Amino acid sequence: MIDADSAVAGGSEPVVPAKPRPPYSERPVARARRAKAQELIDRLVTEGRVRITDPDDGEVAEWRRVVNYAKRHGLEPVGKRIEKVPYGGPGLELFLAEGPHPNARSQRAQMSGGLVPVPARLGHLHPRVTALKDDESRLVMPSALRRRSLLLLQGLAAEAVRRGYEVHKARSSFFPREGGVDVDVDGFAYTVTVRQEFPESVDPERSARLVVELAHGLTGRPGRWRDRKSRTLEEALGVILGEIEARAVEDARRKQDEQQARADREVRWRAATEVAKEQAVREQLAQVLREEGGRWQEAAVLSAYCTALEGRIGELEGAADTADLDSARRWLDWASGYVRSIDPLSGLPKMPHAREPTPEELKPYLSGWSPYGPERRG
Repeated sequence: MIDADSAVAGGSEPVVPAKPRPPYSERPVARARRAKAQELIDRLVTEGRVRITDPDDGEVAEWRRVVNYAKRHGLEPVGKRIEKVPYGGPGLELFLAEGPHPNARSQRAQMSGGLVPVPARLGHLHPRVTALKDDESRLVMPSALRRRSLLLLQGLAAEAVRRGYEVHKARSSFFPREGGVDVDVDGFAYTVTVRQEFPESVDPERSARLVVELAHGLTGRPGRWRDRKSRTLEEALGVILGEIEARAVEDARRKQDEQQARADREVRWRAATEVAKEQAVREQLAQVLREEGGRWQEAAVLSAYCTALEGRIGELEGAADTADLDSARRWLDWASGYVRSIDPLSGLPKMPHAREPTPEELKPYLSGWSPYGPERRG
């Protein structure tokens, strides 16, 4: 091994150690992204929503990286999370939502934590579970499985009530082998059903299996639970209720987004309607102007004719037949009066009165909006 001293002694240049690279957070790209992420947070706190209209693919990717940077480095305000939804086709809308994301690790741990008590006997049941117990057309399965199904539903119903939710008769229709209840969280109802998983199986182990399902599962979200070696259905009730709560958070956010979208459409529609009214009224006034201009041109031509007729009568005075001259003068008097009646400048024109435009008159100026409301297109 050759050390630095021997290298110098041998005539070689000393080895200069490589300069360590700065940490990622100190590199220009990271500093720029952090500045952009902090600017985004400041705008979201101040403005509520940030909209990126008509971005190209590169801009969309950059905004996603900025949002991810803010999330990874804890820049989101306490108790808030950044959400992004599509806006106007390729665009993005960013806003701050309440609480952690339902899929966040901390949230999943909270949702899966704690066992839900399941009673050992069918006593003091929730009214909806009692109704299922008494309805022999539901939960058609061996008595031991039926009893377990009712105990599972009772444990779920009791815990839902304890958490402040409501339990109602399920609105969905079931097959005879199924039975369930609706758990209502903040106005959003979720149907939970229990059924025998393999009713036709001759294998005692398979035929004894139950499955719990949460209706209308969203893409990527769990909606079916079975007994596992590591966890029974009784132990999964807390997870099932946690999934219901997570869906309620998403549905509430979706409802808020839909309400905001409707409000935004209302604002854009009203703005478009006001512009359309101005243009329709402008067209009304322009039509009056065109009509008056046409009458003025006609009056000018006829007035010139009357002047020429009057001159001709003067030229033929004493030469033409008296009766013919009298007839010509009567015609001149009528023509002059008619010219005065159609000439818009015979008096001082006034500003025309504009009426409220009809829906049909608004349509050409609404750029695709319907004149009847924001929910309809032209």
